[in-house]
Amino acid sequence: MVKIDYTSVMAETIGERDGILREELLSFRHFISDIHSRIQREKENRFFFTKLPYQDTSEIKEYADYIRSEFDYFVLVGIGGSSLGAQMLFESLTWLNHNSFNYPKFYVLDNVDPEKFEAIMEKVELEKTCFNIVTKSGSTVETIANFSIILDLLKQNFGEEYKKHLIFTTDPEKGFLRKFGNENGIKMFDIPPKVGGRFSVLSPVGLLPAAVLGIDVDKLLQGAKKMDLICSIEEHVEHNPAYLIAIVHYLANMRRGKTIAVMMPYSERLSAFVDWWRQLWAESLGKDGLGQTPVKALGTVDQHSQIQLYRDGIRDKIITFIQVENFERNLKIPESIPDEISYLRNHTLGEIMNKELLGTKAALIKSKIPNLTITLDEINPYNIGMLIYLYEFATGFSGYLYKINPFDQPAVEEGKNFTYALMGREGYQHKLEEFRELYREKYKLEIQ
Repeated sequence: MVKIDYTSVMAETIGERDGILREELLSFRHFISDIHSRIQREKENRFFFTKLPYQDTSEIKEYADYIRSEFDYFVLVGIGGSSLGAQMLFESLTWLNHNSFNYPKFYVLDNVDPEKFEAIMEKVELEKTCFNIVTKSGSTVETIANFSIILDLLKQNFGEEYKKHLIFTTDPEKGFLRKFGNENGIKMFDIPPKVGGRFSVLSPVGLLPAAVLGIDVDKLLQGAKKMDLICSIEEHVEHNPAYLIAIVHYLANMRRGKTIAVMMPYSERLSAFVDWWRQLWAESLGKDGLGQTPVKALGTVDQHSQIQLYRDGIRDKIITFIQVENFERNLKIPESIPDEISYLRNHTLGEIMNKELLGTKAALIKSKIPNLTITLDEINPYNIGMLIYLYEFATGFSGYLYKINPFDQPAVEEGKNFTYALMGREGYQHKLEEFRELYREKYKLEIQ
């Protein structure tokens, strides 16, 4: 179950300066009617991610069973959309101490930081490790660089048997990884060509690691299907959760000057969900001088670090809380505590967590800071599937609101091209010349 409470973003709660009038929400009804039809037509193209909840998972589950039976360590090598989704599913849907007590142990190698690489390799036993190399293009610099070192290590230790330690998740037809996999008989899973990396968590990119970790991927997709059904049928903004999320943020941004979107779950297990959402929101909507800056916070920790700014700083923020009604495990404070703190007696930590959330909300309302709350009855694959799909659909719809393409990332590609040039990749000499024209180190301070 997922609930959305948007009372505290409305003008009748926090005033017209910062809050949204209901008439403003309803004024989008004609726009929604037009775009709703267009999205249904786009489900075979730009909105192809909406097809993912309906896929057959039998091959993924079968191969995941094989990995669990053969390996004690599963290392995902990828970056951005190729890693954040799997990391989010791992942290949300397995126990916080999974790697301390359960197998296979799961690690994500998502950077070319040599110290992180070494730290992960020190944790695994190579002969008992399966490496899942994930890149849609098949040529992402960080991923391929890490893969090249892993490949050499595997060949040195196992000869031709290295192949059984590798799985590729990549484009079904093109790219270096696909070519290498075909030539060497590596097991591969396909990333649908029409699904961008940050929308790919419900493809084998996220589902294979999830299945390896024992997560019920069918329940995950069932939740996504439920959200797709609602978002595909309902046109009214107050009945369609994705349109509601998108329009509330758009109005807060474009008419109330809320250029920063904060997401603050009151659950440690949902911390990585915010990391996944940050990429989705930033890379999809930050174009043509538009979009909001997504910021991560965590309850209750950031009540003691960020809330001061949110309440009393620049009034440029809209905040989304995520509440969990029932924690998988909970602890009750005993009666035998000092009288000075007797108000805590018989309360659970989960209860205190949620009362902290309510107290923070009330403080924000008092300061007229727009905020909404998404409530899950519990953290489970079905609810996480709904939540993932909700934000993917809301992001895609937001592209129409901002009149931008939410499925490309031209500013990211420019940085990649300069990197290729600096690394001496063939065909990028012109970018190296451009880099030399742009980059200067004229003003520097060096301290020894």
